[in-house]
Amino acid sequence: MSAKKKKLITQEDIMKMLDACYEKCLNGIPKVSPKVEDLANDYLSKHKTKKEACKAMIRNQIAKCTTSGFLTGFGGLITLPVSIPANVSSVIYVQMRMIACIAYISGYELNCDQTQTFIYACLAGVSVNQLVKSVSVKFGIKFANSMIKKIPGKVLTKINQKVGFRFLTKFGTKGLVNLGKLVPGVGAVIGGGLDFAETKIISKRAYKWFIKGDFSTTDDKEEIIDITPEDL
Repeated sequence: MSAKKKKLITQEDIMKMLDACYEKCLNGIPKVSPKVEDLANDYLSKHKTKKEACKAMIRNQIAKCTTSGFLTGFGGLITLPVSIPANVSSVIYVQMRMIACIAYISGYELNCDQTQTFIYACLAGVSVNQLVKSVSVKFGIKFANSMIKKIPGKVLTKINQKVGFRFLTKFGTKGLVNLGKLVPGVGAVIGGGLDFAETKIISKRAYKWFIKGDFSTTDDKEEIIDITPEDL
């Protein structure tokens, strides 16, 4: 038991895990899940508008996650640089992939540091509303991708630090309590550990941010970051 207890997960570990997971989101997992772009384009080809495509994707992804064995099917396929249970890494993968798909449908460039950081912030529940106001960027669906690239690297670093800290509160000394709990009203651990309620919150946040271009803080679970003039 002491052997498993010696190494605590660090903020650096968290970011390595998120980066590895993001790479798998973009490139897909052979015979398991397609690239995010392919997934998004499939929905776009079947629906008249981006909003319809996005909503259909969200519904189907959440539905898949509630079916028995869906997440356990990822076991051993998602190899991350941090020792966390396979079902938890699957949760993170599914949630991040869903956000990335929404961002792509909205016109964001996924191979972009700024977009990647915003996806992490959405996943972790770190508010970027103050950031948007601070850099005087008026986000709109048509201009989202070009405007987001104007955010300075040191601001991205600050957001990523907050993201890492938020995940540490989940992966801390008490273990992965928040990601493996029973879901009220369901009576069982969904899909081997997926927090169904949290995934719905994340999907709504991602839709609001990337589809609507609305980064205002309305979610009590979101954490505000402080941006100073020196950061800009």
